[in-house]
Amino acid sequence: MEQKKSPHIFHSVSELHSALGLPAPQHPLLSIADYAQITADVTALSKGLVLNFYKISFKFNFKGRFKYGQQYYDFDEGGLSFSAPMQVISAAEEEADYSGLTLLIHPDFLRNYPIAKTIRNYGFFDYAVNEALFLSEQEKAVITGIFESIQRELQSSIDHFSQDIIISQIEQLLNYSNRFYNRQFITRKAAHNDHLAALDQLLNDYFNNNTALFNGMPGVEMIAGQLGVSQRYLSDMLRSLVGLNTQQYLQTWMISKAKELLSTTSLTIGEIAYQLGFEYPQSFNKFFRKQTAQSPRDFRNSFN
Repeated sequence: MEQKKSPHIFHSVSELHSALGLPAPQHPLLSIADYAQITADVTALSKGLVLNFYKISFKFNFKGRFKYGQQYYDFDEGGLSFSAPMQVISAAEEEADYSGLTLLIHPDFLRNYPIAKTIRNYGFFDYAVNEALFLSEQEKAVITGIFESIQRELQSSIDHFSQDIIISQIEQLLNYSNRFYNRQFITRKAAHNDHLAALDQLLNDYFNNNTALFNGMPGVEMIAGQLGVSQRYLSDMLRSLVGLNTQQYLQTWMISKAKELLSTTSLTIGEIAYQLGFEYPQSFNKFFRKQTAQSPRDFRNSFN
């Protein structure tokens, strides 16, 4: 039986440049790699690699159209994808177009700057590759300008201000990415509403088929997996549509279901608790009171 190979782990920017057959980086902790300059055979790496640094890829073109749900979107000019340290990265075999730039940032480059603690607050570092940021022509020009500014700074003589300037440019890149992702949530609202409808149907089936009774409350990981999106993207999508993250949306949905059962059935409060996936009725009572400022019994009695 053939043993599955583990992904290759790259701990330094220089090591990755060498493996790709790229020129040595101009800074040991940060580089902008032009994928058009790759000279090495990357077939083995396409099966999986792990980078111990941040990776922001700016692809100039995407092969064909991007399908999201049952529809195709949205801009053909290019886009951005993000990955955080120690995530497994693999390339689809059909991704033959490697044209683009990739910004590689070792965490040590950010050390002693506030961004070292706040960079993971940018949720798109936890998005899946099919949740890339697709750019309009105008947005592409903005991102191109930032990449070019970082590249010029790397090519200049390093002085006491170099790192401060590049850090500010990275922050600018992340802030613009936040803005453009917010635009993407708006322009793809129809597709996201389809996801919302699918989520409601998933929860309806989960509780109406007594799945919660046997498997407990649905988790965010399970819900995202069923919908085919990453957990972070789902939360950000819901926040843009209804102002709640996934956990908050789930809690609101469960309260609505609890109120329905309390007001329209003769099930005991304990039976309702078990049907909603709570292990103990006391936990359900505590949850309901926290969300509504009254007990399940008081809510039921208000209808009598």
